[in-house]
Amino acid sequence: MALIKIATREIHCKIVYYGIGYCGKTTNLQYVFRSIPSSVRGKLFSIATETDRTLFFDFLPLNLGSVQGFETRFHLYTVPGQSLYEGTRRAVLDGVDGVVFVVDSQADKFEENKQSLWELEMNLRRFDKNLATFPLVMQWNKRDMPNALPVPLLEYHLNRFRVPSFEAVASSGKGVFATLRSISKRVIAQL
Repeated sequence: MALIKIATREIHCKIVYYGIGYCGKTTNLQYVFRSIPSSVRGKLFSIATETDRTLFFDFLPLNLGSVQGFETRFHLYTVPGQSLYEGTRRAVLDGVDGVVFVVDSQADKFEENKQSLWELEMNLRRFDKNLATFPLVMQWNKRDMPNALPVPLLEYHLNRFRVPSFEAVASSGKGVFATLRSISKRVIAQL
């Protein structure tokens, strides 16, 4: 849930990038961090482990202007994708205002993506959030891979709520800002 600070006239919103290990969550945040002026971003924190690039979260406040006189800041997080970090993923989702579900488009990752989406839905239910009405955006990442599944197949099997979706190659920045703009608008509209 967005944090509203009356004294400082700020609204803080939390967006979580969710998905399987090495699908591009951290790469999205790194690209955004490198691309925006330092005057509108905070520090990017990343903790690498032996099995995954992000153990806990990446944190990136983005100043996106004011909403009814309140300064709006977005805090972007990623979750670790490896299955042994399920408890950490739940903890990062606490207080979330919107989710970008990053899909590794490669054919051999299809079942993992389905499982991760199901897990996201279950984890959000623990916080009394319904994925059908919650601010969500799908990102079909790794579209440059030779074994990338067709987008209509991904849409049919993974986007059952028909939320906005974007093709992406996070390593080159393709689709990264379109995804971020969409989830930011959905979060603000929910507020």
